[in-house]
Amino acid sequence: MEVLGLDVGFGFTKVAYNKVHLMFKSLIGNAEEIQFRPNFEPESTTESLHVTIDGIDYFVGEYAEKQSTVRHYTLEQEKLTTNFLKVLSLTAIGLLAEKYVPLHVVSGLPVLYFSEFNEQYKKILLGHHEITFHHPNGKDIQRRLNIGKIRMVPQPYGSMMDILLNFSGKMTNRDLAKQKVGVVDIGFNTTDYILVDKLHYISRGSKTINLGISDCFRQIGDKIRQSSGLSIELYQLYNPVDSGTIKLKGKSYSLDKMKEQVFKQTAEVIANEVNQAWADDWDMDTIVLTGGGCKEMANYLKPLLNGNIILPEAGQDSRTNNVQGFIKYAQHLWGNMVPEPPPAANPQ
Repeated sequence: MEVLGLDVGFGFTKVAYNKVHLMFKSLIGNAEEIQFRPNFEPESTTESLHVTIDGIDYFVGEYAEKQSTVRHYTLEQEKLTTNFLKVLSLTAIGLLAEKYVPLHVVSGLPVLYFSEFNEQYKKILLGHHEITFHHPNGKDIQRRLNIGKIRMVPQPYGSMMDILLNFSGKMTNRDLAKQKVGVVDIGFNTTDYILVDKLHYISRGSKTINLGISDCFRQIGDKIRQSSGLSIELYQLYNPVDSGTIKLKGKSYSLDKMKEQVFKQTAEVIANEVNQAWADDWDMDTIVLTGGGCKEMANYLKPLLNGNIILPEAGQDSRTNNVQGFIKYAQHLWGNMVPEPPPAANPQ
């Protein structure tokens, strides 16, 4: 038995196994015939994801963005679960879980959708699966996966576990464990916030705001279209927004003023709702800011929230905070179990 953390988000799919984590865009495309390959090695494991699942070929992540004529992504939880979850999850798990052993997985859902999709999520992923990875050099690698258990948690709970536990699943931050803590998780399509009091999850203080970094991207994309006439897909704005510059038809344009206006307005909406929801929680000790949108939003959001704020450490990719917490929590739940004997033959 081995443990694994999985986070299938609207923007990115993340997986953590031991101390290794990988991430790719939650984007699926049709597998095209590529006429010519220059035979340069890909820069990363996730750069050229071509998989076969249930007899259907897919390009996934960056490969879909670059090579597929028809590309699919969604900002709706039902479609993400029904149409995307299996392909994105098995691709992510298959990249790291090389052995055919039972896998115990911790994953998460937005607070708003937790009750509705919790059982459906597990039903889709539990059991035995096969996936084939087609590498650019012509080599195919087949994986058989055995997902034996899945523990679902509200997504921000992963960031809480990331701070509390080490990679062995042991409690290391005992002071925080005794506190009343709020976690604000700024995601691609939603912002989730949860309240945890001495490790007890408090439902009344845990909600989802249907507002995330994609709304900022959409507004920036609208402004770009109005000024240039060019339509930019949301998933194509990650790097330009991050760098503050976009290149259109060979010319570079600054996005700094546009970003500042959009992110400031979005931060105000999030802060108003969170402050109102926690208005009676005057005894809260700490507020943790996390999530993929935290990098851009933190400086605008921090002065607006009422409380002692913890930001991600400098240089830390906050998109991985939840999934790192998931793998730590998985170790806490199952890491001390007696290992099950391996199968008689490895079917890889």
